[in-house]
Amino acid sequence: QAQFVESGGGLVQPGGSLRLSCELSPNIFRAKAVGWYRQAPGLQREQVATISPRGLFWYADSVQGRFAASRDPANNAVYLQMSSLKPEDTGVYYCNEARPVASITSWGQGTQVTVSS
Repeated sequence: QAQFVESGGGLVQPGGSLRLSCELSPNIFRAKAVGWYRQAPGLQREQVATISPRGLFWYADSVQGRFAASRDPANNAVYLQMSSLKPEDTGVYYCNEARPVASITSWGQGTQVTVSS
């Protein structure tokens, strides 16, 4: 059973919005900070947001003020609301435990976000 299942990506015009969803196992949802990561074409995977079980947040400078993470205890889910999207936000988005990228050995399939006119 996959521990992280991402969904919600799609094609959106610049300035548009999308909400990504991440379904987690209950144990991870309760105990672990969850990060959102993205991999743009030709670039390394990077962490863009983190939300802790206590509702603490971190955002990369590139998405600060435009992206917002949230938690849904009823569904063991974490969301990433993305607004004012830019072409440079294009990439495959993943969720996982909030850890350095190099330390993560197992990833979900991710969800593709394409920002283009």
